[in-house]
Amino acid sequence: MYETEEQSLRANLADVQRRLNEAAVSTPESLGPLSREEKLLSSQAALFDQLRQTEQKLREGREMLTSETDTELKAMAQAEVDEAEAALPTLEQAVQTALLPADPHDFGDAVLEIRSGVGGDEAELFASELLRMYSRYAERHGLHLEIDSLNQTSLGGIKEAVVEVHGGGTYGLLKFESGVHRVQRVPETEKAGRIHTSTATVAVLPLSETAEIDIRPEDLRIDVYRSSGNGGQSVNTTDSAVRLTHLPTGLVVTCQDEKSQLKNKDKAMRVLRARLLSAEQERLQKERGEERLLQIGGGDRSEKIRTYNFPQDRLSDHRINYTTHGLPRILDGDIDELTHALAEADMADRLARAGHHA
Repeated sequence: MYETEEQSLRANLADVQRRLNEAAVSTPESLGPLSREEKLLSSQAALFDQLRQTEQKLREGREMLTSETDTELKAMAQAEVDEAEAALPTLEQAVQTALLPADPHDFGDAVLEIRSGVGGDEAELFASELLRMYSRYAERHGLHLEIDSLNQTSLGGIKEAVVEVHGGGTYGLLKFESGVHRVQRVPETEKAGRIHTSTATVAVLPLSETAEIDIRPEDLRIDVYRSSGNGGQSVNTTDSAVRLTHLPTGLVVTCQDEKSQLKNKDKAMRVLRARLLSAEQERLQKERGEERLLQIGGGDRSEKIRTYNFPQDRLSDHRINYTTHGLPRILDGDIDELTHALAEADMADRLARAGHHA
């Protein structure tokens, strides 16, 4: 079973390993994508190894049951058969899952964009809490956050934050966080104790390799200006902030976090590439008629993917009908249970669709 798929997988793995060795000498810039591909294919090959070993164990155990007369040996053989038969369905499902087309960006880095939505000051404070939640989550997983732009308010909220998240498999970890997040709670400034509803939007974009998105110089308008806000002595003294406008699409990216104009331009280019790559992916999905699990709307309350209900200390993810409690823990970055549930739901959906089209 799966012999053809296994042969193709092992041939691909051998080819990627060969190219990886060649790249180490000739084109080091391609090591990142090749290493991620090699890691994925190796993990899939290991699953096939487990499956074949279990099948062999099952065959040998059944042969012993028919050929052996010793009672003790037959009992040992039966135990092996029972163990192998119990393990096979799980291994076969794991192999089916591994054979699903992988998103090549899952092993790469990501751009995380958080914006306040409906709700004024309360929405901006909630956006700030979401940024802290993902920052704490990143710390728990040994990931590194790099701020590209941060538009803070006097009350400690944020209107917009754009950060890069670097580390192993960052995009794969965070991609299901994209969407509109809704919070229901009594603001500290609300004297009558009424519950307010506010929103913030989260977008997680794959941080593309330079070769994936080609941006022509003539398609860019580059403006430089003086930074504003917190930033030390260089604030308002040098034209270090950078605004990039991609003329064909109208996309605008700003970066002012670094004191160096060159560094700000590099960061802005990375974010622009990520947005262009995301737009291209959405275009291709529409052309192919593919559904996206997550959609980012305009920040309206009705477009929610998740609700943080403080009076009931409850989090609900509406895409998978998932509910849990403990908002202080969750907002401190403990969201592994949630991200795993979303990944499992997506995998089950993809398996069901693959079976439907088979």
